[in-house]
Amino acid sequence: MMKNVGGTDRVVRVILGVALLSLFYFLPGYWKLAGLISLPFLITGIAQKCAINQMLGRNTCKIR
Repeated sequence: MMKNVGGTDRVVRVILGVALLSLFYFLPGYWKLAGLISLPFLITGIAQKCAINQMLGRNTCKIR
């Protein structure tokens, strides 16, 4: 799978992932599970590969 996440898209994914991950530490009880929503954002932002972008034919990475 080729890289298809880059530039602003990547920065937004990583920042959103870190922000949602902070919910895991600040929310009580079962609400901590809401922080796990951050994992796909962090993984796709760091790895620069997103299966949904590939299915939609989107590519925000300038390097081919």
